[in-house]
Amino acid sequence: MTQSQVAPVTLSVVQAPIAARLPAVQAHLRHVVEADFKLIVDVNSHLLRMQGKMFRPTLVLLADAAVGEPTERAIPLAAAVELVHLATLVHDDSVDHSVLRRGMPTINSLFSHQVSVIMGDYLFSRAMIELVRIGDMHPLHVMSRVTNDMTVGEMRQLLAHDYLKFTEEDYDLLIKAKTASLIAGACEVGAYHAEPRLRDALGRFGEALGMAFQIVDDLLDYTEDTSVTGKPSGLDLREHKMTLPLIAALPEMSEAERQAVTRLMQTPEPSEGQIAEVVASVTRTGGLEYARDRAQRLSLQAERELEELPATPAREALRASISYVVERRR
Repeated sequence: MTQSQVAPVTLSVVQAPIAARLPAVQAHLRHVVEADFKLIVDVNSHLLRMQGKMFRPTLVLLADAAVGEPTERAIPLAAAVELVHLATLVHDDSVDHSVLRRGMPTINSLFSHQVSVIMGDYLFSRAMIELVRIGDMHPLHVMSRVTNDMTVGEMRQLLAHDYLKFTEEDYDLLIKAKTASLIAGACEVGAYHAEPRLRDALGRFGEALGMAFQIVDDLLDYTEDTSVTGKPSGLDLREHKMTLPLIAALPEMSEAERQAVTRLMQTPEPSEGQIAEVVASVTRTGGLEYARDRAQRLSLQAERELEELPATPAREALRASISYVVERRR
């Protein structure tokens, strides 16, 4: 079988060593967000239907198992990490005025932007309460740092208006804060009971994995359509967001192509034709190939960090998560 014929790694393969524990995380998550206030109940009901594939809780449980015997505390820790993730998605959708998330109406479109902001705050607060209840300062410290980093990342994105001055270094700072910090935090808190050397290695693994995750996500926005991603293709361009494919492509574009990018960025609601024109230019000038290569280099960096861990099925599942992230199509 050639490399091109090798089947992509699925999330079920990554989750295999801890699959039996994931239902307990789901149950704990539902318990933590329970409320006797009808609006919160209604929003929670919709939010949990929108929930993704539990990738970050999976990393918590795998990190837990990769550094020793699985612990009971990993279940509430995984739930707290997922709560933080859900809170950021709710806030992101409100900030971006997104109407769809995974093919379903967002909280802000179904209820209101006010409800969305308050619900995100509620989820954050429930996560912090759960971390305090666990009674260990290290996970609380990590997740407090993560939530601060993610907030700063959101502010960075709001200020990224001048696309000609937005560099790859700026992009790295943005995705480290917005995406990689939580994935790194998930790996680090999963290994809270391990020696610092292993915790740090898993944190570095998670940061590289998280950066690769975001780059691939940004690539999908250029290459996949609504039927695959659950959101319109070219959404980042519609929202005037600078991501790595465009950053890498700009220096290689002709003056006419750069002017087309400028027109798109200055148009409040770009047309399908404008988006298609810029996507074609980014493709022609190698922006997609550059971003794919960068994701691959980050995946190799993540893999090197795993050499610090003892050889276990959980470590191999973490290794498989790298392929899952880089090869995913949705």
